[in-house]
Amino acid sequence: MKPLLEYYSSKLRPARQVGPWLLLLAVAACSPFKLLQPKQRLLSRVEIKGVEQADKERLTTLAQQKPNTRFPLPKLAIYQLGFNFYDSVRLKNKLRAIQNTYVAKIKAAGTDSAELGKLLSRRERKVNRKQLALDKGNAIMRLGEAPVIYDSALTRKSVEQMTTYLHSQGFFRARVSAIDTTRYKHGVVVRALKSVGAIFPGKPDSLDAAKQYRRVTVTYNIAEGQPFHYRLLTPSIADSGVAAVVRQGQGATLLKENERYNEDLIGQERTRLETLLKNAGYYDFRQQYITLEADTSYEKFTVRLRTFITNPGPGQGHRVYTVKQVRFITDAGVGRTLRNAAGDTLRRAGTAAALRARPSLGVRTDTVTTDSVHFAAYAQKYSTSLLARKVLVRPGQHYSLANTMQTQRLLADLDMFRFNTVNYRKVPDPPATDSTGVHPITGELVAVINASPAPKFGETSEAGVTYVAYLPGPFLNLRLKTRNPFGGAEVLELGVRAGFEGQLTRVGVVEGDNPEQVYTTQLGATAALVLPQFLVPFKTNHFLTRYNPKTRFSLSETYVNRPEYTRSNFEFAWDYIWQRSPVHQYVFSPVVITLVNSAVTDDFQKRLDTLRIRDGSSLYRSFNKQIEPSFSFTSLYNSNDFNQTRDARYLRLFAEIGGLTRGLYRNALYDATSLSVYDFARVSADYRRYYHVTPQTFFVWRLNGGMVHALSRTNDPLTGFDPFIVPYDKSFFAGGSTSLRAWQPRRLGPGGYTSKLSNGARDYITEQPGELLLEGSVEYRFPIYSFIKGALFTDFGNVWGLQERKQEDPTKLDYGQYLRPGAQFQLNQFYKQIAVGSGFGIRFDFTFLILRLDIATKVYDPTAEPTQRWALRNFDTSANPISFNLGIGYPF
Repeated sequence: MKPLLEYYSSKLRPARQVGPWLLLLAVAACSPFKLLQPKQRLLSRVEIKGVEQADKERLTTLAQQKPNTRFPLPKLAIYQLGFNFYDSVRLKNKLRAIQNTYVAKIKAAGTDSAELGKLLSRRERKVNRKQLALDKGNAIMRLGEAPVIYDSALTRKSVEQMTTYLHSQGFFRARVSAIDTTRYKHGVVVRALKSVGAIFPGKPDSLDAAKQYRRVTVTYNIAEGQPFHYRLLTPSIADSGVAAVVRQGQGATLLKENERYNEDLIGQERTRLETLLKNAGYYDFRQQYITLEADTSYEKFTVRLRTFITNPGPGQGHRVYTVKQVRFITDAGVGRTLRNAAGDTLRRAGTAAALRARPSLGVRTDTVTTDSVHFAAYAQKYSTSLLARKVLVRPGQHYSLANTMQTQRLLADLDMFRFNTVNYRKVPDPPATDSTGVHPITGELVAVINASPAPKFGETSEAGVTYVAYLPGPFLNLRLKTRNPFGGAEVLELGVRAGFEGQLTRVGVVEGDNPEQVYTTQLGATAALVLPQFLVPFKTNHFLTRYNPKTRFSLSETYVNRPEYTRSNFEFAWDYIWQRSPVHQYVFSPVVITLVNSAVTDDFQKRLDTLRIRDGSSLYRSFNKQIEPSFSFTSLYNSNDFNQTRDARYLRLFAEIGGLTRGLYRNALYDATSLSVYDFARVSADYRRYYHVTPQTFFVWRLNGGMVHALSRTNDPLTGFDPFIVPYDKSFFAGGSTSLRAWQPRRLGPGGYTSKLSNGARDYITEQPGELLLEGSVEYRFPIYSFIKGALFTDFGNVWGLQERKQEDPTKLDYGQYLRPGAQFQLNQFYKQIAVGSGFGIRFDFTFLILRLDIATKVYDPTAEPTQRWALRNFDTSANPISFNLGIGYPF
């Protein structure tokens, strides 16, 4: 019997011949010209030609009109589809009916204020919805884009702005012109026929002569000309003190001799000079005193540039200010609350005289002086010695903008205050010392730091759903934060996590049958104490304050209950954290101890033994008792924000060494507790690049790699050998929602090895650890509608073994060969074992939360049979099922 599709395909062959014609008719029916009014033309393309040295991307943004978006979604076609269902008359009638209906309901409600409020709210909501559809179209139209109607006036404006920009970049003789294809032009054949027809008399077609293109291409032709370059002249500065500061900072100038003239850099240079002088104590200095004069009459294609810094007025110089006193109010805003409460008490007493009295009498602030900083508060709740270390503004120092900003950042990083400000108040000058009226040259300032306390307790909850093994798994996270629990500006965080996750398992299933879909239970708890300083047995130097040092102690417990096993991980970590800059952080962990305990079922133990004996797999090592002492170092650079909306870079470097001292206690510990100890070295690097293509679109890519290696051999009591053993938790894995999304989590690899069951079928269930990871991703992110974003992505990579076991039985035919062929990393083979997967994603960007759905399929599977590695041929089959990934946040 023929398959159903094949049976009916023969019946449909005549329709296949008509199909292309139907497609052409559908395209013709969807012509966007139906949306245009008479004499309107659709902007189809914008080109910029002739740019050689200037920033072409910047010039493109200056074009006042841009054609409708075609990639990755044809926005104009979507708009036109919605327009077919748009009826403005019907919407106006509905709007009028809504208003009339609610007028009657409001009259019927009478004086019932609660009912009136509900009716007004409902009416407002319905009216706004209909008005939005009336103004901007229905939901489908708003998903697309209205046709861009060509406007020649905007083209002329674009020419003006491009010319102005080129002049600002040193192309003073640049010329910009625009050409648009608005006139209709016949082809060669038609013109030849018309010339023949002109011999015979006929009625002229005046409309055809004036006919214009319905699509317009605008071409901006740019003639840059030779750019002008700098000739820097000696600055002219009236104040000798200011001149000395500028000379000292001249090495950091942004303007270099013989570079191309650039007004953007000139503006940045003015800002640099202002900041330089403010950091030198010139509190009153403003950018308006700085002028950079350009002269082009000196030499051909040359700009003589001189910096002028003027004084505030005739006979007046710029004054250097010194900090006289520093006041720190640690409970700003509390006084107002107390006064309001006292006023309310007096008001209830009903005494007029009491109402006129100052309600704050009797409520006094406590002032404590620590390290020359005066701390004022109604109740001192924070360690003043610790807060003093976060204050970089001190009496006797010159005013410094840098110290002011850094103080605000350090106080904000404490997470103790809602906000903090550093303000300055000028100290009045003393009376003239003599008849000439000469005042002191140096002014004085009083620095006042106002900090409003944050709530002592903070709670956050997070609920979501994962989608693994075609099962939705709900989870819940609860976190409690306690600020200042011991009075030293500490932060104590407690958290619990509970969830269910889908899992494919073969336990209890006959081998060869489809795996069973089951739920696993995951429970977790964490506790962390963060101290705003380094906890060391010696006094740290004051310069460390600028790096915002912190000490963190953390405990975590994770419990997993699956049909095959139960497993718990307990971890203790002691971390030192400091920041080189707001975007660059270091973490040094001198102590990290992980304790693993597990219990497996008999069936699963048999499966582990089979993998160990047949393949030399290290999977069984994750289910014995083990302790993993180590220390690590992390460097994290991230110039992006939470929603990843910047043109940014991300680099994470990690190194970890464990078990260096295991020789002192390994045997005794194993004999007493059956705990195994391994030594290893592990390094990884993760680099990401975010390109801001347009205000709403991004192109991002990622390269991620890592390697782990045992430092010495370990006797394995199960095998009797002493191989290099790496702890399972320190291995690398590929596949999952943040890795290669077309593969299930931890199921890809290693290399080109194909894991099989005893009956010869492929094993898609068993996790595949590796000792070397190489993977990457490229992704194009674009808006779809409002908060709904889209993405097209491709992932590639794999994991490999570095210390794969070989067949050591000389009686075997494969003696000396790897037990897992293709799993070992080899330079002449690894590039053939790179897996590739592609797909698209939908992201719901709620600003504070991003929900993600990625749909992926395998393109190239190196673990498949040689004839089946191009997996797209097996699309949506058991060998290449569509993979769905649900998650929170972006994958990278």
